[in-house]
Amino acid sequence: MTSPEIISMGCRLNIAESEAIRQSINGSKVDASNLIIVNSCAVTNEAVRQTRQAIRRAKRDNPDKEVVVTGCAAQIDPDMFANMPETSGVVGNFDKYDADNFKFGLETNQPDIRVSDIMQVKETAPHMVSAFAERSRAFVEVQNGCDHRCTFCIIPYGRGNSRSVPAGQVVDQVKALVDKGFNEVVLTGVDVTSYGPDLPGNPSLGLLVERVLHYVPDLKRLRLSSVDGVEIDDRLFDILTGESRMMPHVHLSLQSGDNMILKRMKRRHNREQAIELVARLKEKRPEIAIGADIIAGFPTETEQMFAGSVDIIDQCDIIHGHIFPYSPRQGTPAANMPQVDGAITKQRAKILRQKIADKAQAWRDGLVGTKHNVLCELNGKAGYAENFAHISFEETMPEGQIIPVEVISSDGQNLIGRRIV
Repeated sequence: MTSPEIISMGCRLNIAESEAIRQSINGSKVDASNLIIVNSCAVTNEAVRQTRQAIRRAKRDNPDKEVVVTGCAAQIDPDMFANMPETSGVVGNFDKYDADNFKFGLETNQPDIRVSDIMQVKETAPHMVSAFAERSRAFVEVQNGCDHRCTFCIIPYGRGNSRSVPAGQVVDQVKALVDKGFNEVVLTGVDVTSYGPDLPGNPSLGLLVERVLHYVPDLKRLRLSSVDGVEIDDRLFDILTGESRMMPHVHLSLQSGDNMILKRMKRRHNREQAIELVARLKEKRPEIAIGADIIAGFPTETEQMFAGSVDIIDQCDIIHGHIFPYSPRQGTPAANMPQVDGAITKQRAKILRQKIADKAQAWRDGLVGTKHNVLCELNGKAGYAENFAHISFEETMPEGQIIPVEVISSDGQNLIGRRIV
């Protein structure tokens, strides 16, 4: 059977799930030769707009193919996509793992809608242990959905409540990836630090990580996707700070540096807790590099509140930043709050990005002369150190291998490394 063409919008989790869809269809009797699947994103109104744009482009470039939409945006508003003339069908986030849902009665000239109530999904199906690989690093989905209701976020309504993958299935998947030659694995999910309460015995993410490291001794490097700092328990903290195969790189779902804004977002941490966590992490493992997600221009954010977000970049020593200018998402409480002017929001996002860029540049300059083990990517021309520093090489290295490298120079934006022989 011909593999389907899949267009993935949004997050890495979507990319992992697109690969699971592909594997499911490839292992079925579904003929995908005439099929384009758009795996949609709903995180912002802009993401939905880009999804619709991708659908139109796919049909325009392939007028003889059938375009089917799945993913979070399709789950939340299936009728909107079904009403697009380019669309042949809409498949929900739970339904997308059944290959038969991509067989359509197209002779009716009516788009099929196959969308289950995601909020009723409780079981953890094996398909959730999906993985996709960049050439050197593999991503394994260990959790999906979210039980929290941040006021800016629509994703729980696209993903459902939190469901976790049993540790044994995760271990088996990681083992399989290591057997294929992958030296680094990233455990990912919608709210990965909420892993476990729905499983027998209520295991924690720390326990899962412990088991992966124990039962897959040949795994060289393990990372986590974005984590909620308030859910880092003692077990996970000890692994992050004391286990050499756990990479010294923590990306926090921070969102703001102001307590009132955090409260209005319905986040579960405050500014002081975030600062204290980073101080504890760096005290135990000074080389840990901190990343964070921060939203600029959340409704009601004043200049003073925004200053708290600027300042927390210094307080938490954030060098890997994802800055999001707030945009209202229909269906969320924040969309009904007093909005910040769009031009001000964009300017604040620019200030935050520049602040992190300046800190990252100083950090990179300070790495000159230091030695690192670098996972070679990008056709062997560059790779990532343990602390997620991106290092380019003087000469081409074997892709997928971990190479000892000394940083020999920095131009502020890029590090250049030389292989240690």
